[in-house]
Amino acid sequence: MIESLLEKPSENFCSDPSDPAHFIAGLAYEAMLLEVLTTPKPGLVDQANSGSHKDMNLSTFIDSAGAIQPWLNHFVSAGMKTAHAPAETVLASIRPQGIACEQAMFSATNGVNTHKGMIFSMAIVLAAAGRQLTLEGKEGLNSEKLCDQVAAMTAGLIERELSSVLKPRTAGERLFQQFGLTGIRGEVESGFATVRQHALPVLTSLLKHGPRNIALLQTLLHLMAHNNDTNIVSRGGMLALKYTQKRARSLLKEGGVLADNGLASLHAFDRDMIARNLSPGGSADLLALTWLMHRLETISSPLSNY
Repeated sequence: MIESLLEKPSENFCSDPSDPAHFIAGLAYEAMLLEVLTTPKPGLVDQANSGSHKDMNLSTFIDSAGAIQPWLNHFVSAGMKTAHAPAETVLASIRPQGIACEQAMFSATNGVNTHKGMIFSMAIVLAAAGRQLTLEGKEGLNSEKLCDQVAAMTAGLIERELSSVLKPRTAGERLFQQFGLTGIRGEVESGFATVRQHALPVLTSLLKHGPRNIALLQTLLHLMAHNNDTNIVSRGGMLALKYTQKRARSLLKEGGVLADNGLASLHAFDRDMIARNLSPGGSADLLALTWLMHRLETISSPLSNY
């Protein structure tokens, strides 16, 4: 049923497909569902298993995405309404909505954190999309301009929320002090450099002549090979991150999922990640954002006349 809905997200996920904000929100919801449905993903929840997670499964993620969906339009609309305000003021204006969205997620999952990181990054991208659409129309939604807007909106975020912290209270703050890892804050402040440099070119190329699931899996491998995923470090330390990146790069040298035995190799990687209790959740979030950016660049109606 979900796969059939994904065929026409602008019709199935938007209460008003002719409204640009609802349309973009529909593409974000599509991206969230596609991320969890992509199978097999090493260490992550998918259609085959729950990965390294004992407190969540596919149904948990679908319920979580459903709870988040009504909020996605709010982030786009907020970006549109603040399009002419200084970029650095937008993040503070959408944070109350982000917190409320998190609460809706926790309510739907009985307290399980399925999408907290996704909400943070998706809210910023959607607000940036709303700003860009208002300022430049459809042409403003190409990945470079969109990511430049994200970087402008989050300039100084690492300094404000990580460097200036004296006593770490969160995992992100602790990992920054221990290893200098900036996590999703560093990714947004860089304008999603990992997505632009390593993920989006792969996805765009493979989708031209191959199935969607294969393209997404190969893109995920590229993300796992290059992303300093704090989800992995929080579970297994820096050695776990080095293992994950090295294994992903090794598979890519052999062709990744495109190799003759690519899917079998990915299933083996999944078993190893589960045995080590590792989950590349940060890379999974970036996979969804990569899909969203691809869709914003390549789709036209109803944005073409905006």
